Amino acid sequence: MYAVIAEMDKSKWNDKPGEEYHFPKRYAKMLIPGTRVVYYKGQIKDRSYRPLRLSDKPHYFAIATISSVYPDPNAKRSDLYAVVTDFQPFTEAVLAKKGENYFESIPSNRESNYWYDGVRPITEEIFEAIVEHAERGAVVVPEEKAVEEEGDYNDSFESEATHLEGAKISYFTTKYERKPLLKNQAVKLHGTTCCVCGFNFKAFYGEYAEGFIHIHHLLPVSELGGEKPVNPATDLVPVCANCHSIIHRKKDRTLSIDELKEMIQQQKG
Repeated sequence: MYAVIAEMDKSKWNDKPGEEYHFPKRYAKMLIPGTRVVYYKGQIKDRSYRPLRLSDKPHYFAIATISSVYPDPNAKRSDLYAVVTDFQPFTEAVLAKKGENYFESIPSNRESNYWYDGVRPITEEIFEAIVEHAERGAVVVPEEKAVEEEGDYNDSFESEATHLEGAKISYFTTKYERKPLLKNQAVKLHGTTCCVCGFNFKAFYGEYAEGFIHIHHLLPVSELGGEKPVNPATDLVPVCANCHSIIHRKKDRTLSIDELKEMIQQQKG
């Protein structure tokens, strides 16, 4: 699937170009995981934004891929966020109109309002035509600030082998990649209170600990069997450091959230 997504210079939407695209629910069927998108800007209206644009005219300025979609936890109208990967900006603007023709195919019954749509479906041929006219820069990897350090419980807790070297013990581990952006999305959705015991670092330690929480994969990263889509709404939950440690205490068993809750209840009598 292919689509054009409009990025406004000034907007009520909480977009982060190259990272997240904030959009209303009516476009949900167009922006699904795997959709290839072209970023678009309309005619400039405020010249103070000129340094941030490639052209004053309507133009395309980047391509990317939608990797996942999750609900806006603060929305009153079921708005959504699309997580963007493989963001590749153009070094020069590709104008929306080439000569007397547009790259996009405008239906005859939409000539007066076609460009008002924030998301517009296009064909693979149109996508490729825009890309062919583009001078593309390098793919951008966002330097997203991760959720506070949460340890390596899901990252590298499987020890493959050990051996002794004098008084030293060496461990060989498998390192599993995790994406900071997913952690931040999970915090947006679920907050920073432990879903098992209810502990909140800020409430206990004060402002210094605000925002600190571990994010737990309900299915450990090591068991995903390679790179797979992760939905922060359903696959990730916030847990405190103590609960996270107990969940992963034994290498041959990962406790479920319900199992750990039951364990706590039994101790309370």
